[in-house]
Amino acid sequence: MRISTSESYALGISLILDKQSQLAQTQQQLSTGKRIVNPADDPAGAAQALDLQSAIDTNTQYTHNGDAATARLNLEQSALGQVSNALQRVRTLVLQANNDSQTDESRASIASELSQSLKQLVSLGNTRDANGEYIFAGSQTTTQPFSIKPGGGFAYAGDNAQRFLQIDANRTLATNDPGSSVFMQILNGNGDFTATAAATNTGTGVIDPGQVIDASAYTHDTYQLQFVNGNTYNVVDTTTGTTLLSNQTYQGGESISFAGIQTSIKGAPAAGDIFTIAPSQQQDLFQTVQNVIDTLNTPTGSPASLAKLHNNINQGLVALDQGLGRMVNVQAAVGSRLTSVQSQQQLQQDWGVQLKTAQSGIQDLDYAKAVSQLNLQLTGLQAAQKTYLQVQGLSLFKYL
Repeated sequence: MRISTSESYALGISLILDKQSQLAQTQQQLSTGKRIVNPADDPAGAAQALDLQSAIDTNTQYTHNGDAATARLNLEQSALGQVSNALQRVRTLVLQANNDSQTDESRASIASELSQSLKQLVSLGNTRDANGEYIFAGSQTTTQPFSIKPGGGFAYAGDNAQRFLQIDANRTLATNDPGSSVFMQILNGNGDFTATAAATNTGTGVIDPGQVIDASAYTHDTYQLQFVNGNTYNVVDTTTGTTLLSNQTYQGGESISFAGIQTSIKGAPAAGDIFTIAPSQQQDLFQTVQNVIDTLNTPTGSPASLAKLHNNINQGLVALDQGLGRMVNVQAAVGSRLTSVQSQQQLQQDWGVQLKTAQSGIQDLDYAKAVSQLNLQLTGLQAAQKTYLQVQGLSLFKYL
């Protein structure tokens, strides 16, 4: 079999080009640190690497979501802590004002300080995050949630929704609490009922906020303690029109129990005085503070008006306690979510390491093996080049 000169040259050049191609691929692998530079290098491995990269990107997004959730929840936790501190200060001032040694002027001074605390509470309700979004506006994050109505009272412009972020494939987490549930929907009184004195009372009776002592017997009706004279009273269920207790002898500070509830009255009620026990209603936290301010700004020129002040302040104190309880509950819920995010992020971190390790095992280069292969390929290329030069130099004319 004869091999022509041109065919020999073509075979030599083809071998050299093949060696150069292999060498170039190894050099590219070394420069990128990747075993799979092009999908054609390892189609199955490239497909696996792409799937792993997709999983890594998704895991990274969940981690970013967790970071965002943590930032929002930490901000809410901080705001709630400041609200609690402000309420504690308010409660201290209200207790101070409830002392009979205070004068109308000193109570007015306390009311002035409470007005500043009220402004602080409204401001905290309108807390914004680093993006300028209101954290207590529900899903209406660009709308200021709380404002003071022109005619008095407080308005909420947000909604009742929570915002959620996905922190895992099968898990979402609330990153805020709407202001309606945090500040607005708080039961007044002791949370079960309110115990109030009628505005027309002329005696000095002050009723205790009371408590439910038998939940099964408490029907959530409205009741009245009606004083026939300073020593005798009746208890009437005004919802049903039924008299529960009749001609009871009054003793100041003694417990009064009926329909699963218990209260007491101190002082000297007058004939015709009425004390009403009614189911608690929702009242916003700001209005609770405003009611106390209004009470402290009302002059007390008689024993009856002083008793009215004490009755109103007692109502304010238990309502403040309800507000503080709400803050504690919301803070606990936020803290629980923060713990959940931290636990989930640790799982995401561990899973991310596993994914990257698996991806590295598929596509990353073994440098020691690649360098050794590069040296062999370089030697092979040099041998092919020398062989080509020797073949190129063969000619019969040299021997003539």
